[in-house]
Amino acid sequence: MIQSAQVASKFTLFTHHAKTFPDLVTALRNSMLRAGVFRNEKTAEEQVVQVLNFDIHLVKDFRGRRYIERVTECIPVEDKNEYTFDHRKEKTLEGKLDKFMDNATIYFSKSTNKELYKYVNIMEYHDGTYVLTNPISEKNIKEMRNNMDDSDVTEFDKFLERNWGIKMKRYDDDFVEDSLENSLEEKKVSKRGRKPKAVK
Repeated sequence: MIQSAQVASKFTLFTHHAKTFPDLVTALRNSMLRAGVFRNEKTAEEQVVQVLNFDIHLVKDFRGRRYIERVTECIPVEDKNEYTFDHRKEKTLEGKLDKFMDNATIYFSKSTNKELYKYVNIMEYHDGTYVLTNPISEKNIKEMRNNMDDSDVTEFDKFLERNWGIKMKRYDDDFVEDSLENSLEEKKVSKRGRKPKAVK
Protein backbone atom coordinates (compact mmCIF):
# COMPACT_ATOMS: atom_id res chain seq x y z
CA MET A 1 0.00 0.00 0.00
CA ILE A 2 2.78 2.45 0.92
CA GLN A 3 4.75 1.61 -2.23
CA SER A 4 1.76 1.94 -4.56
CA ALA A 5 0.79 5.24 -2.92
CA GLN A 6 4.26 6.61 -3.65
CA VAL A 7 4.38 5.86 -7.36
CA ALA A 8 1.33 4.25 -8.89
CA SER A 9 -1.67 6.47 -8.20
CA LYS A 10 -2.93 10.00 -7.58
CA PHE A 11 -4.39 8.99 -4.27
CA THR A 12 -4.75 5.90 -2.11
CA LEU A 13 -7.52 5.06 0.34
CA PHE A 14 -7.10 2.39 3.01
CA THR A 15 -8.49 1.51 6.42
CA HIS A 16 -6.71 0.91 9.72
CA HIS A 17 -7.73 0.48 13.34
CA ALA A 18 -5.16 2.67 15.11
CA LYS A 19 -6.63 4.76 17.94
CA THR A 20 -4.34 7.79 17.53
CA PHE A 21 -2.36 9.27 14.66
CA PRO A 22 1.06 8.40 16.16
CA ASP A 23 -0.20 4.84 16.65
CA LEU A 24 -1.11 4.72 12.95
CA VAL A 25 2.38 5.83 11.90
CA THR A 26 4.04 3.37 14.30
CA ALA A 27 1.87 0.45 13.16
CA LEU A 28 2.54 1.08 9.46
CA ARG A 29 6.26 1.56 10.11
CA ASN A 30 6.43 -1.73 12.04
CA SER A 31 4.53 -3.54 9.28
CA MET A 32 7.09 -2.35 6.73
CA LEU A 33 9.94 -3.52 8.98
CA ARG A 34 8.31 -6.93 9.50
CA ALA A 35 7.75 -7.30 5.73
CA GLY A 36 11.48 -6.77 5.24
CA VAL A 37 11.01 -3.75 2.99
CA PHE A 38 13.20 -1.67 5.31
CA ARG A 39 15.66 -2.43 8.08
CA ASN A 40 15.98 1.07 9.52
CA GLU A 41 13.09 2.40 11.64
CA LYS A 42 13.63 6.06 10.70
CA THR A 43 13.76 5.32 6.97
CA ALA A 44 10.57 3.26 7.18
CA GLU A 45 8.82 6.01 9.16
CA GLU A 46 9.91 8.64 6.62
CA GLN A 47 8.27 6.62 3.85
CA VAL A 48 5.04 6.29 5.86
CA VAL A 49 4.67 10.00 6.63
CA GLN A 50 5.31 10.91 2.98
CA VAL A 51 2.17 8.94 2.09
CA LEU A 52 -0.18 9.86 4.95
CA ASN A 53 -1.78 13.16 3.99
CA PHE A 54 -5.01 12.91 5.96
CA ASP A 55 -6.39 10.52 8.55
CA ILE A 56 -10.19 10.42 8.85
CA HIS A 57 -10.81 8.83 12.24
CA LEU A 58 -14.17 7.14 12.74
CA VAL A 59 -15.54 6.01 16.10
CA LYS A 60 -18.51 4.06 17.41
CA ASP A 61 -19.75 5.30 20.77
CA PHE A 62 -21.45 3.25 23.49
CA ARG A 63 -24.89 4.13 22.04
CA GLY A 64 -23.90 2.49 18.75
CA ARG A 65 -23.58 5.77 16.82
CA ARG A 66 -20.86 5.87 14.19
CA TYR A 67 -19.35 9.23 13.25
CA ILE A 68 -16.13 10.93 12.15
CA GLU A 69 -14.39 12.04 15.34
CA ARG A 70 -11.62 14.05 13.65
CA VAL A 71 -9.78 14.73 10.40
CA THR A 72 -6.03 14.92 10.98
CA GLU A 73 -3.36 16.19 8.58
CA CYS A 74 0.14 14.75 8.57
CA ILE A 75 2.86 17.32 7.85
CA PRO A 76 6.32 15.87 7.11
CA VAL A 77 9.10 17.91 8.73
CA GLU A 78 11.68 19.08 6.22
CA ASP A 79 15.29 18.50 7.22
CA LYS A 80 16.88 21.95 7.13
CA ASN A 81 20.59 22.65 6.94
CA GLU A 82 21.24 24.62 10.12
CA TYR A 83 24.99 24.21 10.21
CA THR A 84 27.21 27.26 10.36
CA PHE A 85 30.56 27.97 8.72
CA ASP A 86 31.33 30.85 11.06
CA HIS A 87 34.46 29.03 12.32
CA ARG A 88 36.29 30.46 9.31
CA LYS A 89 35.80 33.97 10.67
CA GLU A 90 37.15 33.13 14.11
CA LYS A 91 40.73 34.25 14.81
CA THR A 92 41.40 32.12 17.89
CA LEU A 93 41.49 28.36 18.35
CA GLU A 94 39.02 28.71 21.23
CA GLY A 95 36.55 30.53 18.97
CA LYS A 96 36.91 27.88 16.26
CA LEU A 97 36.31 25.11 18.82
CA ASP A 98 33.18 26.88 20.06
CA LYS A 99 31.76 26.99 16.52
CA PHE A 100 32.70 23.35 15.98
CA MET A 101 30.89 22.37 19.18
CA ASP A 102 27.81 24.30 18.02
CA ASN A 103 27.73 22.28 14.78
CA ALA A 104 28.39 19.03 16.65
CA THR A 105 25.45 19.76 18.98
CA ILE A 106 23.15 20.36 15.99
CA TYR A 107 24.38 17.14 14.34
CA PHE A 108 23.79 14.94 17.38
CA SER A 109 20.40 16.55 18.06
CA LYS A 110 19.31 15.76 14.48
CA SER A 111 20.64 12.19 14.76
CA THR A 112 19.03 11.32 18.09
CA ASN A 113 15.86 13.42 18.28
CA LYS A 114 14.82 13.69 14.66
CA GLU A 115 11.21 14.80 14.35
CA LEU A 116 9.90 13.31 11.12
CA TYR A 117 6.38 14.73 11.17
CA LYS A 118 3.85 16.95 12.88
CA TYR A 119 0.14 16.29 12.93
CA VAL A 120 -2.77 18.67 13.41
CA ASN A 121 -6.51 18.21 13.59
CA ILE A 122 -8.21 20.08 10.78
CA MET A 123 -11.72 19.29 11.94
CA GLU A 124 -13.19 17.77 15.11
CA TYR A 125 -16.58 16.63 16.31
CA HIS A 126 -17.75 18.56 19.39
CA ASP A 127 -21.16 18.31 21.04
CA GLY A 128 -23.02 17.18 17.95
CA THR A 129 -21.37 19.53 15.45
CA TYR A 130 -18.18 19.66 13.37
CA VAL A 131 -15.75 22.48 14.08
CA LEU A 132 -12.59 23.61 12.29
CA THR A 133 -9.53 23.70 14.54
CA ASN A 134 -6.50 24.33 12.26
CA PRO A 135 -5.97 25.41 8.64
CA ILE A 136 -4.82 22.93 6.01
CA SER A 137 -1.11 23.24 5.17
CA GLU A 138 0.02 25.28 2.17
CA LYS A 139 1.35 22.19 0.35
CA ASN A 140 -1.93 20.28 0.62
CA ILE A 141 -4.02 23.33 -0.33
CA LYS A 142 -2.00 23.63 -3.55
CA GLU A 143 -2.30 19.92 -4.34
CA MET A 144 -6.03 19.90 -3.63
CA ARG A 145 -6.63 22.90 -5.89
CA ASN A 146 -4.56 21.34 -8.69
CA ASN A 147 -6.92 18.36 -8.72
CA MET A 148 -10.19 20.31 -8.83
CA ASP A 149 -12.21 21.62 -11.75
CA ASP A 150 -12.91 25.36 -11.99
CA SER A 151 -16.20 25.33 -10.08
CA ASP A 152 -14.71 23.28 -7.23
CA VAL A 153 -11.68 25.60 -7.02
CA THR A 154 -14.03 28.60 -6.72
CA GLU A 155 -16.02 27.00 -3.91
CA PHE A 156 -12.87 25.76 -2.16
CA ASP A 157 -11.33 29.25 -2.29
CA LYS A 158 -14.49 30.69 -0.72
CA PHE A 159 -14.30 28.04 2.01
CA LEU A 160 -10.62 28.89 2.73
CA GLU A 161 -11.30 32.62 2.97
CA ARG A 162 -14.50 32.29 4.99
CA ASN A 163 -13.08 29.92 7.60
CA TRP A 164 -9.36 30.70 7.80
CA GLY A 165 -8.94 34.07 6.10
CA ILE A 166 -6.76 32.51 3.38
CA LYS A 167 -7.18 34.44 0.12
CA MET A 168 -6.29 32.86 -3.19
CA LYS A 169 -5.88 34.66 -6.53
CA ARG A 170 -6.13 33.21 -10.00
CA TYR A 171 -4.54 34.58 -13.14
CA ASP A 172 -5.50 32.64 -16.26
CA ASP A 173 -4.50 29.05 -15.47
CA ASP A 174 -1.87 29.92 -12.85
CA PHE A 175 -2.74 30.00 -9.17
CA VAL A 176 -0.98 32.60 -7.05
CA GLU A 177 -1.24 32.55 -3.26
CA ASP A 178 -2.08 35.87 -1.62
CA SER A 179 -0.84 36.00 1.97
CA LEU A 180 -1.20 32.24 2.38
CA GLU A 181 1.97 31.94 4.43
CA ASN A 182 0.94 34.91 6.58
CA SER A 183 -2.47 33.39 7.25
CA LEU A 184 -0.94 30.06 8.24
CA GLU A 185 1.75 31.79 10.30
CA GLU A 186 -0.79 33.86 12.22
CA LYS A 187 -2.88 30.83 13.08
CA LYS A 188 -0.51 28.98 15.39
CA VAL A 189 -0.89 25.28 14.73
CA SER A 190 -2.16 23.36 17.74
CA LYS A 191 -3.10 19.73 18.18
CA ARG A 192 -5.94 20.44 20.62
CA GLY A 193 -7.02 22.95 23.21
CA ARG A 194 -7.60 25.82 20.81
CA LYS A 195 -11.05 27.37 20.79
CA PRO A 196 -12.63 25.64 17.80
CA LYS A 197 -14.27 27.51 14.98
CA ALA A 198 -17.67 26.34 13.78
CA VAL A 199 -17.83 25.14 10.18
CA LYS A 200 -19.82 27.54 7.98
